[in-house]
Amino acid sequence: MRLASWRYTLDKARALGYYTFRILNMKTSASTQPQSDLLRAIAHPARLQIMLAIGEEEACVCHLEALFGWRQAYISQHLTAMRRAGLLQSRRRGKFVYYRLADARLLELIRLAASIAGVDVDGADTLAASAIDLCKCPSCQQAGEMPLSFTL
Repeated sequence: MRLASWRYTLDKARALGYYTFRILNMKTSASTQPQSDLLRAIAHPARLQIMLAIGEEEACVCHLEALFGWRQAYISQHLTAMRRAGLLQSRRRGKFVYYRLADARLLELIRLAASIAGVDVDGADTLAASAIDLCKCPSCQQAGEMPLSFTL
């Protein structure tokens, strides 16, 4: 009986040591947390597409809806998450909210990541001219075309 309790104690000590080692190694450095948060915020493929579409200009949800054919709620969820993460800035014009990148270097980061992955993103970073006819925002309806910030 003594031998069995000794083995149990040894097994328990080994397990405790393993979990202690695992917990200590899983802690993240405070200096890398902001980079991790940034990359996590832009990692979703839809968010990458949205940021490339906005590019150096600005867009409202209806522009992105017309370009991608996605539901307004889906686009708005991603825009809200990116705005909360500090990636986008917004301005309101009537009932329409226009978004633009908070830092233009985000485009460089996305293009660099695409280059490393072997993906060509040239030409994908502006709103398509075909989206002009489908957009319902006041800027497009009044002028019959995208606002000046959307010229290709």
